[in-house]
Amino acid sequence: MQMAAINTSMQRSHGQAAVRFAMHAGTTRLQDLHQSGSGKAIMPRRFDGTAEVVFLNTSGGITDGDSLRFDMQIGAGAQVTATTQTAERAYASRGAAGVAAVSAQVGPAARLDWLPQETILFENCHLQRDTTIDLAADATCLLCESVVLGRHAMGEEPKDARLTDRRMIRRDGRPVWAETVQIDANFLAHHSPALLGPARAYAVIALISANAVDALPALRAALDVPGTQAAASAWGGKCVLRILARDSWPMKKQIAKALGALRAGPLPRVWQM
Repeated sequence: MQMAAINTSMQRSHGQAAVRFAMHAGTTRLQDLHQSGSGKAIMPRRFDGTAEVVFLNTSGGITDGDSLRFDMQIGAGAQVTATTQTAERAYASRGAAGVAAVSAQVGPAARLDWLPQETILFENCHLQRDTTIDLAADATCLLCESVVLGRHAMGEEPKDARLTDRRMIRRDGRPVWAETVQIDANFLAHHSPALLGPARAYAVIALISANAVDALPALRAALDVPGTQAAASAWGGKCVLRILARDSWPMKKQIAKALGALRAGPLPRVWQM
């Protein structure tokens, strides 16, 4: 007897969280909040006049067919630190990509520090992510994004993981910094110094501001964490740092030291450093 094929439709996760902040009486305050599906946002209390938002993906990770979106609007003069509650996880895919998107509009004289925790790529994952930040003429952005290939403590080292990671920062509608990182099985098979070499964790930090070049000496002085390789450069209102490490923990320690040289105040509390 021949069994008929069963077409099983898998449940997929879709989430969005959007926040809008504005200045009121010298303090950055939440003006609007939208949450749907697996996308959530919480606002820890701050007492220094700035605001903090922590985004969550309650589905626990992203796989094929999932979608996740975080949107931010930062009004004139407001100062916001945005992060994620924990590491994002890209799980095995049956072929199609999971999609994640982050967008922000940062108003005049405002500042956004976008400091998500790391993204972990698991074997056979397929993730497409777009981060787009639009700055007013005198706005400031500090971006930090990091990726870890598998869980080092568990002996994981993905051989086939797919990631397309696009970042775009515009000022007054004109691109000022853009890059795309693409990882696949062919990339992971070549331990070339021009790629990751033996590293299995990497990060990029970018400060986009009128005086970003002035931050370079203090940033370079902070690049001393054992187990990491790091290099920074600055030009034209941009200061960019790249970090490589074999494991995520020394990378995260180096990220913390670097951010300490680029921003005032402590790291987001959810980082638990």
